[in-house]
Amino acid sequence: MNQQISTPGSNPAVHEAMEPAAESGHDHPRHGRGLTDYAILLKPRVMSLVLFTGYAGLALAPGSIDATTGLLAVLFIALGAGASGAINMWYDRDIDSQMSRTMNRPIPAGRLKPLAALILGTILSVVSVVGMSIWVNAVASALLAVTIAFYVFIYTIWLKRRTPQNIVIGGASGALPPMIGWAAVTGDIGLGGIVLFAIIFMWTPPHFWALSLFRSADYEKAGVPMLPVVSGERETKRQMLIYTLLLVPITIVPAFIGMSSLAAGAVIALLGVWFIRHAVAVWRTADGESNSEKPRAMFRYSIFYLFLVFVTLLADRWIADLFF
Repeated sequence: MNQQISTPGSNPAVHEAMEPAAESGHDHPRHGRGLTDYAILLKPRVMSLVLFTGYAGLALAPGSIDATTGLLAVLFIALGAGASGAINMWYDRDIDSQMSRTMNRPIPAGRLKPLAALILGTILSVVSVVGMSIWVNAVASALLAVTIAFYVFIYTIWLKRRTPQNIVIGGASGALPPMIGWAAVTGDIGLGGIVLFAIIFMWTPPHFWALSLFRSADYEKAGVPMLPVVSGERETKRQMLIYTLLLVPITIVPAFIGMSSLAAGAVIALLGVWFIRHAVAVWRTADGESNSEKPRAMFRYSIFYLFLVFVTLLADRWIADLFF
């Protein structure tokens, strides 16, 4: 069996928690906040998901990779995610200032200048892509470059403010990290990498739409055409249920292509049944009740669900390597 590097997983919380209202009159970083604010530009909670799923792709790939190369691959994936987050905050500073969830970020709160975020994001983009090419391989580097470019140019600049399908199409960027990890080991994409990509790609819409249901007033105020704002609550709930029903079968594909055992597939299927239960509960809520606990509960469980799906796949691989 393959020998992989081992690093601890991160809690894949993918959105910043509600932040307090921004203070006005701060044109420069406050004393003691400078480094913290630069770290916030990198969206560390989003980065934790990218780190975890990127490592999962690396650990689940067939073949082997030495510890140093593997750690560098994960580091460059993290830097690429941070670069995307910083450039996103630079571009979205106007709408971030309108939403309660984002108005206390360093740029809209006046603690950092927009140019600082753009420079930081650009430097990290170059370092991560070039470093991946030099120390890992060209395929992983190309995929990382596509991930950054897709998030910045396709999602942030083009789709986010123009279509309610922004999350569906833009979700491809968030689904690429496990494929990058896979390519770091194998030098190609492979069926397994595609399956891991598909899991996150299909998970993203119901996850984000659950958030948008109870944050719809924020998105409407900022002029972001999220699905509840454009198509209404009923259509959003219907789409959430459809994507959830399509997602669950994809999550058990690894058990049928040799990536995991049937036992792991059964555990993942049970986790999926509970996710479907949340989607049905949201779908059954009456219109106008989007601020109820059910969308919030689905959003919280969606994070836990994705984490457990990948943990199950990783644990199954570790058990197989140890005993078989």
